[in-house]
Amino acid sequence: MSLELCYLSARECLNRFRRGSLSPVELLDAQIERAEALEPRINAFSFTHFEEARQQAKQAERAWRDGTARPLEGIPVAVKDEQMIEGYPTSNGSLLLEDYVADYTDPLPQRLQDAGAIIHARTTTPEFSMSLATWSKLWGVTRNPWNPDCTPGGSSGGAAASLAAGTTTLASGSDIGGSIRVPAALSGTVGFKAPWGRVPEMYPWNREQFAQSGCLGRTVSDVILMQNVIAGPHPYDLCSLPAYMLPDRQAPVAGMRIALCPDLGYFAVDLEVRQALEGAAEALRDLGATVEVIDLDWTEEAGAVLMRHLMFQAGSVFREQFGDKIPLEKLTPYAREIVEGQAGVSFEDEKAGWRIADTMLRELQDKVFQAGFEALICPTTATTKIPADYDHTQDIAMVDGKKTTGLIHLGLTYPFNILNRFPVLSVPVGVGANGVPIGMQIVAPAYDDATAFRIAGDLEGVLPSPFAAGRRPNLT
Repeated sequence: MSLELCYLSARECLNRFRRGSLSPVELLDAQIERAEALEPRINAFSFTHFEEARQQAKQAERAWRDGTARPLEGIPVAVKDEQMIEGYPTSNGSLLLEDYVADYTDPLPQRLQDAGAIIHARTTTPEFSMSLATWSKLWGVTRNPWNPDCTPGGSSGGAAASLAAGTTTLASGSDIGGSIRVPAALSGTVGFKAPWGRVPEMYPWNREQFAQSGCLGRTVSDVILMQNVIAGPHPYDLCSLPAYMLPDRQAPVAGMRIALCPDLGYFAVDLEVRQALEGAAEALRDLGATVEVIDLDWTEEAGAVLMRHLMFQAGSVFREQFGDKIPLEKLTPYAREIVEGQAGVSFEDEKAGWRIADTMLRELQDKVFQAGFEALICPTTATTKIPADYDHTQDIAMVDGKKTTGLIHLGLTYPFNILNRFPVLSVPVGVGANGVPIGMQIVAPAYDDATAFRIAGDLEGVLPSPFAAGRRPNLT
């Protein structure tokens, strides 16, 4: 196995395919061999489709030779075990769906397949994607390749872990409270939460305004490549947005004015995370941007909005799918929290969240975008020290020397699910003392995805990811 092949960017793979210096078969075989060696340790894959993928890789090899290659021809992509692919099992990490086989394909994996990508594996997720640590009764614990005692985050934890481990080239995720960005941060990868509607969905998730499917990669350019494949209107999603293509290259950040808020007004944040954020700010200043610290008057009310919304929306979907007699004993504690909480949340509670969201929006607009700033930067996670089997319903986490419990204190992500029209990109900006990477969010104006990538692309050149710096997880 060539370790170099396992960590090639998608762009470089396509270049080598085009030149004939690399075969899709060689790339896939290297990643399968890597997965067979590491999967028992990290547990990033739920289902694998290696033999079928090998046949597709041979077809991709012929397509490149014949001049009929599509935009992602031969690129291995690990798809989250949440997004449906017709004829294949999709478990959502739940014993309730242990034997479920999808009878339709979601737009995201369909567009990947249509572009020639090879879906060689499905990635682990906490049960129904309802945790920021990836473990379930069905699949067990997924571990961070940089430090197996820690989580790679959730809910797209398997996606992030597989990228960090070199067992895939690209990966898909979904984000209802930070589920793309938190794993991206803790794995040293890049993850994008697009504005609601940018990536089409099927019922009921096309109506869920906090949620957005998307992509993770090891470079900013790779995420642009995949995002441009999966985004765009869909005839069966009334909420999908018009076509929008991210440019491969943009103007440098010199002259931009960027706001920095290290705590979003109410989060405790570890010192090493704050220091990494300030280091990224200094790097942007060196590139010619103006970066100024601001305060936001957001409060923990935002966390209450998230939890009530999850219970109101997701709890209702649970009951629609499984009826009133859900076998609660089969659920994880964190999924059970959502299901049981649904009965105590009314439409009036949900509507009260709208008012809080509007207050948050006004604060963000007045202090950032209406004040002349072109973007906001802030931490992605409050800490890197989250155990692999962390259960937010009962475990205690330490952040900045303080004890904390629950789901809402570890990721500074969900305010931008509440304010769901803002594109948010998480990029690596450092590494914690425990070896776990640190991420930073770049929040751009509503629907202005390109601005987030403009900043990220320039920053990546001077503050490279762990992979670009030549580091690899030590899992031997």
